[in-house]
Amino acid sequence: MRKYWQFIIFLVIGGASLSLHAQELDARVSINHQQVQGTSTSVFENLETSLMEFINERQWTNMQYKPSERISCNFNITVSKYIEAENKFECSLYIQSSRPVFNSTYTTTVFSIKDPNFNFTYQEFDKLDFRPDVIDNDLTAMIGYYVYLLIGLDLDTMSPNGGTEVLQTVLTITNNAQNLASKGWKAFEDSKNRYAIINDYMDSGMDVFRQMQYKYYREGLDVMAENSERGRAGVTAAMDLLKQAKENKPMSMLPQIFTEYKRDELVNIYKGKGTSTEKESLYELLMSINASQSSYWNQMK
Repeated sequence: MRKYWQFIIFLVIGGASLSLHAQELDARVSINHQQVQGTSTSVFENLETSLMEFINERQWTNMQYKPSERISCNFNITVSKYIEAENKFECSLYIQSSRPVFNSTYTTTVFSIKDPNFNFTYQEFDKLDFRPDVIDNDLTAMIGYYVYLLIGLDLDTMSPNGGTEVLQTVLTITNNAQNLASKGWKAFEDSKNRYAIINDYMDSGMDVFRQMQYKYYREGLDVMAENSERGRAGVTAAMDLLKQAKENKPMSMLPQIFTEYKRDELVNIYKGKGTSTEKESLYELLMSINASQSSYWNQMK
C-alpha cells in the first residue's frame, strides 16, 4: 500500500528531470489506427513508443515511488483521421487508472473517462517536452493534464484531499491552455471536457466529492479484507457523500462519471448482501444520480 500521506508534496513546475526510481506512473499506451488506410504504420508506432517513454520515464513530481508503488494506468488512443501532409491527428482517448486494495489481490479503478477531442499535430520523431507554465503543444498539454490528474486523484484516495497540490497543477495547465485552438479546454464548451472536470474537482462546493473518494477507498474497500461488514458500511457512507456532492452542484458530471466506472464494483459489493432497507436506499440514491445505469442498480436489490 502506498503511504502517500507521509509525503509532503512539492511539484516540479519548471520541468522535470529523469530518475530511475522516482517515476510515478506505470502506463501502457496503445494506438489503434485501423480507421486510417493507405498510410505507413511507422508514424503510429513511433508515436506510441514516444508517448510510452514520455509518460513513464519522466519524473512529474518530486515524490519518491518504489517500482511496486507506481500508478497503473492505460492510455488507449483511437485515430479516426490522419492528415499526413499536415501531421494532424484526430483521435479519441480512453484513459483509466487503478490502485491495489489493501491486504488483497484486488485492484480497483480510480478514474476512467473517454476524451473525444484528443486532437494534435505530431511529426514522426518529434521530441516531446512539457512545462505546465508554458503550454504551446496540444499533445503534451493533454498528456500532462491527464498524468497530473491521475496522480492527484490517486493521492486523494490515500489521504483526505491529498492530491490538492497536484490537482492545482492540472488547473494551471488548463488555464494556460486557453490559447490553444483544440477543443476541450474552454469553459461551457462541454460539461465533461477537460476544463469542466478539473474545475469541478477544485470547486469548494465539490470538496465533499473528494471526501467521498477517500472514504470509499480507505474506509470502504481497504478494510473489506479485514471486515467486509465494516468495509461495506464505509462504502455506504461514501455514497451518502456522493449524493451530497450531486446536490451541492447539480450540473457537475463527476458523480455520474464515478457511477459509470464503479457500477460493476458497486453491484458486487451489495448484491446478496446488506439489509433490504439499505439496498433500497442505495438504489434510490444511485438512480437519482445516474438513471441510465438502472440495469445495474436493479441487480443490487
